[in-house]
Amino acid sequence: MIQYLRSLVFVGQMYLMLALMAVAFTPFALVHRPYAYTACRTWCRWVRWTASWMVGLRSEVRGEVPTEECLIASKHQSFFDIILIVSAVPRPKFIMKAELKWVPIVGWYAYLIGCVPVNRGKRAEAIRQMKEGVAAGSAEAGQLIIYPQGTRVAPGAVTSYKIGAGVLYEQLEQDCIPAATNVGVFWPRIGILRKPGLAVVEFLEPISPGMEVKPFMQHLERVVETASNRLMAEAGFRAEN
Repeated sequence: MIQYLRSLVFVGQMYLMLALMAVAFTPFALVHRPYAYTACRTWCRWVRWTASWMVGLRSEVRGEVPTEECLIASKHQSFFDIILIVSAVPRPKFIMKAELKWVPIVGWYAYLIGCVPVNRGKRAEAIRQMKEGVAAGSAEAGQLIIYPQGTRVAPGAVTSYKIGAGVLYEQLEQDCIPAATNVGVFWPRIGILRKPGLAVVEFLEPISPGMEVKPFMQHLERVVETASNRLMAEAGFRAEN
């Protein structure tokens, strides 16, 4: 009960600070777009810091943080893995659901940092939108983040990897940085309760451009799932048989 109340206070202040920081940074971001990155990174670091002492949820980013232009293909378990990645990389932008364009504050800053909205629907149409959106992106070069499973996946759940990550890998001809995580063990897909522990996002060995899409997807899924399972086991999670 106490942990739930602590979590409720933490979540409340997290979104309050989101609004306050957005208001504070917006005049600067309108004049000079890099301030939008500063705003996002500052808020994410605030969330990480307050999570550590308000609910006992420490966090860590492992591996070599990508700073050059690249594609990041990450496991996605909850909002917290987004927060960890944005707190670490210098110029993040996401392939995101088109509905998020209309979310107050989030949609505006997503536009400023160059996120690519994609409508859910038929796979071919979604891929076409994604490719065109990336090609037409107006933001400065940075780290394009995609979640290959297309949604948040709870620890222990199995969801197939979608071809979109492979299509972008082939189109961009850049290094792909796989990323694994265990954040879902502590910060759920939905709900208020945040559990104490050590949440981790780990950047893995880059995948150089040039692979065919099918073997790339197989390799990506293997390395991300293996590393994520290792991190979850390290956090004490055991999947039900």
